[in-house]
Parts: sequence; structure tokens; C-alpha cells
Amino acid sequence: MSALIASPRVSLAEALEPATRRAALAGFMGSLLEWYDFYLFGTAAALVFGPLFFPNSSPAAGTLAAFATFAIGFIARPIGAVLFGHVGDRIGRKYALLATALLMGAGTFLIGLLPTYESIGVWAPVLLVVLRLAQGLGIGGEWGGAALIALEHAPRGWRGLIGTFPQMGTPFGLLLSTGAFALSVSMLSNETFMAWGWRVPFLLSIVFMVPALYIRSRVEESPVFRKAAEALVEGRKRQAIPVVDLFRNHWRNLVLATGARLADAATFNVINVFGIAYASRQLGVSRELMLSGFVIAAAVEVVVLPLIGVLSDRIGRKPVYLAGVAFSGLFIFAYFPLLQQGSAVAVWWAITLALAVGTSLMYGIQSSFFSELFSTSVRYTGISVAYQLSALLAGAPTPLIAAALVSWSDGAWWPVAVYLLAVCTVSFVCVCLAAETSQGELPVDVHRELDTIKV
Repeated sequence: MSALIASPRVSLAEALEPATRRAALAGFMGSLLEWYDFYLFGTAAALVFGPLFFPNSSPAAGTLAAFATFAIGFIARPIGAVLFGHVGDRIGRKYALLATALLMGAGTFLIGLLPTYESIGVWAPVLLVVLRLAQGLGIGGEWGGAALIALEHAPRGWRGLIGTFPQMGTPFGLLLSTGAFALSVSMLSNETFMAWGWRVPFLLSIVFMVPALYIRSRVEESPVFRKAAEALVEGRKRQAIPVVDLFRNHWRNLVLATGARLADAATFNVINVFGIAYASRQLGVSRELMLSGFVIAAAVEVVVLPLIGVLSDRIGRKPVYLAGVAFSGLFIFAYFPLLQQGSAVAVWWAITLALAVGTSLMYGIQSSFFSELFSTSVRYTGISVAYQLSALLAGAPTPLIAAALVSWSDGAWWPVAVYLLAVCTVSFVCVCLAAETSQGELPVDVHRELDTIKV
């Protein structure tokens, strides 16, 4: 039987003690770096990578090739999840977080220095793929560690709120990366932007990497992990390999968490990565208008995410998550018609509702919801693998699938909406089958061999 950590509910002021605040900031900064890097690549894949790195292809084929490069990073993400999950579950959350921040930041910075096809020929796309794979490895272990370093410092009753701090790195990363691209596009001529302007947002990643590394070097290891590690030493138990223990003893929750996140992964990539390309090329909506819409949506998300965390602490994780899945699956049928109107108000409303309502209701509580499904000894590996498997299954192929569906239907958007509704249906069923976790304690259960641990 799973052991539980006993902790009475405390006030918000007590919950936000200095150690918790430092952990939340460490999770936020790494998440900000992760998603700044991630969104930069997705935006660049939609706008510039095709002509710069695949110039011998037609515009449509170049876009598909750029999206394929975008998808390649997802292949490395499950590997990174297992690798850094192992480090995080065996050695400590802190060490894994330092490594992932360094790998992600360096990979993104080097993309900003990468020569294009015109300079070095076929080596340009090859090196782009290599750096994308490095990004994928780092991202694979980043989210799980960022979520845990904050969540495992949080007391019961406030995990939903404190768990939103690393989640807020997503809209901040989107806000900063999209803002950097929008500023570059608006201030530079198209020729100048394509010549060197696109590099500036990538080079700016070092501005976020340095403080992320500094803050993470000073954060304390989570008390939950320390207690579990001490119990193993005192009991002289040999710790199992986390990924083996995960698939052997926690496979059901792994499947449910992976399935639950499919809707979020697919929705975001339809709205953002594919949506930018479709709106600019099929609907004639300007790149500047789309990018400014994502900036507005990200700003709204910053305010909305903590409220969603508090709501999940009060009414439960499942009702909140199910609302996000249902909204995303249905609103997509209004999203593209709103974009077709072409007005700034319609486009901005479409993007803001899709992100700040649909995906935020899911993404805002994933760190708390998914973490509460796994025991301490496999928690880093469990949430990382679930997150990255869902990204591989529904995130990576979605822009390619959507582009292929549009090509098959002669430019129609409805097949993409049907595809997304199907994905959301799968997630809805998985959430219904998962346990409600908001009022319970974080499960410890160190390989089912130890007595209850109380901290």
C-alpha cells in the first residue's frame, strides 16, 4: 500500500515560506527558458526555416520540411525524460534541473549562430537537426523537474496554486519569444529580417539561461525527496531503476496521464505552430496580426493560470481539466471561422480564448495533477515520460498532420478540427478514469518496501 506524507493544511502566508518561494522561482525560470526556446523554434519553423534551410523546395514542401525538423525534437524528448528522470529520482531534482537548463539554453543560442543553406549547403539543415535534438533532450527532462521542485515544497491545499508557477513560464516564454519575433518583423524590412533579424531572438536566450542556472544552483533539494532518500539509506534498500519501476508498478497512471495531455499538446500545436502558417498562407492574415494575438493571449494567461490553480485546489483537478478538454475540442470549430474574418478583434479573440481558456484549464494544473499520481521514487520519471510521450504522440505530428489534411481538402480547415476533436475525446476518457488527487497527500511509497514517512 502506498505510504503517504502527512501534512496539515496551512495558510497561504505559511505556504509561501522562503524555501518554497525560491523553489517556485527556480521552476518558473527554467520553464521560462524551456518555452522561450520551444516557441522560438516553432515560430521560426513556420516563418523562416523553410526558405533559409530548405531553399530548393517549393514553398509548401519547404514548410513541411521545416515542420519535420520541428517534429524531430520530439523524438529526443522521451529519451531526455528517461535520462534526466533517472538523475532526478536517483540523485536529486536540483542536479537534473541544472543540466537541462544548460543544454536547452546552449542549443538555442547556437541556432542563432547557425549558417544557412546558402553558406554551407546541406550541412545547414543537418546541424539544425542536431541542435534541435539537443534541445529535445533538455526539454525532455526540464518540465518534470521544474514542476517537482516547486510542487514538492508546497503543502497540501496549495499544490494547485504553487504548481502554476512553473506553468507560468509557458505564457511568459510565449510572450517573450513571440514578442521578440513580432518586434523583429515590425522593425526590420523582410530582406533584413530574413538575412539576420531572425537570429536575434535565438541569441537572446542566453539572457534567460544565466539567471536560471544561478537561481537553480542556490535552491534547496525538495524535502520530500530528501526524506525518501534518507529512508532508503536507513532501511538499506536498493533503489530500483526508476523507469523500470514506473512501467512495472505505475503503468496505469502513466497511460492515463499521457492520454490526458494529448488534448493539450495537439490543441496548442494546431493553434500556434500550424495556425500561424495556415492563417498567413491560406487565409491571408498577416504574420504581425497573428503574432500580436499570441502576445495578448500570453499576457492574459499570466493572470489566469494562478486562478485556475486555486480553483483546482477548491473543487478538484478533474472538473477543471475536463472543462479545458471539452472547450478545446469544441471551440476549434469556431477558431478557424474567426480567423477567416481577418479583423484584429476576431483574430485576437480566437487566439486568446483558445489559449487562455482552453489550454490553460489543462496546462495550468498538469504539474499538480500528474505529480500527485506518482510516488516520490518515480515521480520525476513518471511525469516527464507522460509529458514527453504525449508530446511525441500528439505534439510532434500535429503540424504535419494538419498541413497534410489541409492539402488533401484543398485548403479546408474542417478536417483539422475533426482531428483535434478526436484527440480531445481520448483525453476526456483518460481524465474520467484517473483518480481525483487534489485533497490527498503526495504518495511516497518507495518501492512498496518502507513504512509511512511523515514530514
